[in-house]
Amino acid sequence: MTLGPWLEMWIGALLTLMILSFLFRDNPFYRFAEHLFVGVSAAYWMVEAFWTTLIPNLFGKLYPPLVAFALPALAKNPPQVSRIIPLLFGILLLLRLVPRLAHWSRMAMALAIGFAAGTNLVRYLESDFTSQIGQSIRPLVVSEPAFSLGGTVSALVVVLGTLSGLVYFFFSKEHKGVFGKVSRVGIYVLMISFGAAFGYTVMARISLLTGRMEFLRRWITQGFIFPG
Repeated sequence: MTLGPWLEMWIGALLTLMILSFLFRDNPFYRFAEHLFVGVSAAYWMVEAFWTTLIPNLFGKLYPPLVAFALPALAKNPPQVSRIIPLLFGILLLLRLVPRLAHWSRMAMALAIGFAAGTNLVRYLESDFTSQIGQSIRPLVVSEPAFSLGGTVSALVVVLGTLSGLVYFFFSKEHKGVFGKVSRVGIYVLMISFGAAFGYTVMARISLLTGRMEFLRRWITQGFIFPG
């Protein structure tokens, strides 16, 4: 094994063990690894955003010859003077670092938050609201192209589960009698839904843990061998 991969394996293994040491208790090794991870991630994404967002979308369109060394394809495009507007708002955001001028950053922050809220509202309405309503509005009996018992049962479960869940959140009427029993079914549906979502999250974390354990196994079997 050459020195580069050997050193990379040792650094990764030691940092992994530092993170796992938190299972015992909080300690300086864990805090070092945590701070290192946050710092490296912030620096990486800052550089990534600079070269993939600012350079091609701002400087490359505001004055293309400026970035001809990195993106020669943009050098032939005409300058777009309108890009001065996002440049000014970006400078306003940086004024947050100057206490006496920090209040000017609120204009850019308000624009960013308002734009993000407006665009995400439409996106979430389509993905989380409209699509879910569309999935619940379906024939109770699936008969095309042929009768499907599984599809019919699935449609009934979706419709009845949605209705019972909505009944549980209807607080204008006391949950007694048939109404209370339906709301009880709604509680079970919500518990199953939340449990499935939580289980999916746990499985994703377990897969990450499995990957790190496999890495540590390879480190134990190969990493102790100093390159000759």
